[in-house]
Amino acid sequence: MRWYVGDVMTRDVVSVAPTAGYKEIADLMVRRSISAVPVVDAQRQVLGVVSEADLLAKLEYADRVPRHPLTARRMRSGQQKAAGDTAAELMTRPAVTVPATETVTGAARLMDAARVKRMPVVDDGGRLIGIVSRRDLVRMYTRPDAQLRASVAEGVLRSLWIDPAALHITVRAGIVTLSGRVDRRSLAGIVVAFTRAIPGVVDVVDQLSWEVDDGTDDNRYHPGFARS
Repeated sequence: MRWYVGDVMTRDVVSVAPTAGYKEIADLMVRRSISAVPVVDAQRQVLGVVSEADLLAKLEYADRVPRHPLTARRMRSGQQKAAGDTAAELMTRPAVTVPATETVTGAARLMDAARVKRMPVVDDGGRLIGIVSRRDLVRMYTRPDAQLRASVAEGVLRSLWIDPAALHITVRAGIVTLSGRVDRRSLAGIVVAFTRAIPGVVDVVDQLSWEVDDGTDDNRYHPGFARS
């Protein structure tokens, strides 16, 4: 069973117009206990994101006086943010967005590559429909063991036409142990791969064996090999 951004995102997303003022944005963040807000146009297209870091530039550069041309050049970017009064001037652009149809694994990779803590979620037309944060993705690893076991049994095994009762599935602290016998070595590999891909699964202990070796590797290198 795959999980997508649309399954974990926050749908009640707060956004502001490009003309929103500094105080309005700051008040909104404090009141809603959020650390960033997307900036959208009249068609809900995402133009950028204003974060706490963007707002803090005013404090960071408020009392700085550059004393050397090199220092002045390094400070120029931050000072431009510090001088901003509206969302259009304060926001970081372009915003890193993600479609609701992206997998949570893909979203995590994109978030890590872009070095952002949250991403606006958009529909097929690029319009804002939600927001997903690192916390939303990490929350997947708090799923109960019983829920993970059900995902393996119903989402993985049944999709592969395997009776869940034919294998032994145990889950402890997110670690799934699979044991029992399947008909082919390749099928055992698929079961393990699909199980490992379930959001919330920390690791998979493979103790599966098989009736027929339809692979090319030496059986001795697989801990689940059983001679028929």
